[in-house]
This record gives sequence, structure tokens and C-alpha cells, in this order.
Amino acid sequence: MATGTHIRTYFKGQWHDGDIAIMRAADHGAWLGSTVFDGARFVDGLAPDLDLHCARVNRSASALMLTPTVSTDEMVAIVRDGLALYPKDAAVYIRPMYWGIDSDPTAIVPSADTTGFAICLEAIPMAAPTATTTLGRTRFCRPVLESSVVNAKAGCLYPNNARMLAEVRARGFGNALVADALGNVAETATANVFIVRDGAVFTPIGNGTFLSGITRARHIANMRADGMEIHEAVLGFADFATADEVFLSGNMSKVTPVTAFEDHQYQVGPITRRVRDMYWDWAASAS
Repeated sequence: MATGTHIRTYFKGQWHDGDIAIMRAADHGAWLGSTVFDGARFVDGLAPDLDLHCARVNRSASALMLTPTVSTDEMVAIVRDGLALYPKDAAVYIRPMYWGIDSDPTAIVPSADTTGFAICLEAIPMAAPTATTTLGRTRFCRPVLESSVVNAKAGCLYPNNARMLAEVRARGFGNALVADALGNVAETATANVFIVRDGAVFTPIGNGTFLSGITRARHIANMRADGMEIHEAVLGFADFATADEVFLSGNMSKVTPVTAFEDHQYQVGPITRRVRDMYWDWAASAS
């Protein structure tokens, strides 16, 4: 994403220093948007769920009719070789990606015989533990499988997320709380979302309209292992108006407390802090 520093790129079998050119003007991904990626994190020597992120980018490629060319185990090994070039205390964003190169005779369907692959590493600091955000409503919604490739982490989905963010940021909010096609809350423009009410935790149930994240699943598993009450449920915007705590879950920051949704205010509560602590405790124990 070129928002970080000390960028290194794996392309055509080797690591390169810098944000090198990897795509040509006539590549299918350049002009028809056949790109997929995933994001993982390296923090203080830990790379939580790296294997799951590498496996998911291969599933995303298949969903976009691209042929994955690097196995999960091979990809993990390549990433770890690249991470060895950074200090152990560095915070690095890990982005493996595929794109279409050639096409079938229609020019629309990417060729199964040629697929581009690269990995980009960027040093991007973790958000401070005190960092928070606010949410606003957006008129844009998540698409459905019949109209978009919502079963992939595909680059072509992100212009919709960008206009959600632009709309709510123009009104002074940090992120957008987004509905699915039926009007139920799905996620935010950049992350999955959880609410806390009367000591219980709720998150929108995966219904195929949004990416049910790897970090989201890890939080749910950690909470259940800790004996916390956690529900995947159909949630509406009214549920956020009566919540005691709200937090976001995503790879970039893992847990981000929410302090407001429109005119509803929240405190950064004990469950939000507990979920964050459990995540890093789990990451350290799994290393």
C-alpha cells in the first residue's frame, strides 16, 4: 500500500529492496482488476496466524478464477525469509498477492495458465493502545455473491469501501458502519465489528456478504476459551445505540475501541481491553 517504510518485495523468485514494479500495462489485473491479496502482521517477532492468511490468499485467487501458484507452506517460508531482513522489534505489514496476466479469447476471463505473484513487506507501526475511532452511517452497503466476488479478498471490492470512508469522514467520523443488502449491520469499511451489552459480546453473523476475518475468528475462539459469552447474531443499527462497548477487529490493528456511533457515546470498556490482552497472550503462546 506504500504507506509504510523499508519496503521489500518478493517477485520472480527473489527478494528485492524497495517498492519495485511488478505489473505491466497489459496485464489482466492492471486493466480488468483481477487482483487478490491478504494481510498479515509481524510484531515483536510474532506473526500470528500467518499460515491462515497465506492459505486465504490462495482461496481468494481461486474465487477470482486465478490459479494459485505457491502453496501455503512455501508462502510462509518465503515470508519468513523476508521478515529476517527486519529487526525483531519491527512492526511489518505482510501482503501476499496474485493477479491475472493473460486472458482467454474474450479478454474478460483471466487465463488459468498465467498468474502473477508477489509479496510486499512494509514497516508500519502498530496503533497505540490508546488509539480509538468513531463510526458513522453510510448509504453504501456490502454487495452480495450474485453481484460481486465477496468470497475473495479482492482489490475490486475496495473502491466501494473507499467511498464509504470518504462519505463518513466528510462528516467527521473515522470509519463507516456498513449494512448488508437486507439492512442488517455487516461490518465497517475496514474491519469486523463487535458490541458488548450487559457483559455479553455480539458480532454480525457471517452471511457471505462480508469477509469473516481471521482475526475475528481468533477473538471469538479466545473469548470462548476464556468462558466469555459470545454470540454471532443478526444485528441492526439499533443494537449499536444500546451497546455498552464497541470495538473493531482487523489484521492491521487487531483491536480498535470505538468511542462513538453517530451521536451515541461509548467508553473504552473492560471487555474490549480484555479481548486485546487475550489476543497478544495467545500470539505469544502460539509462537
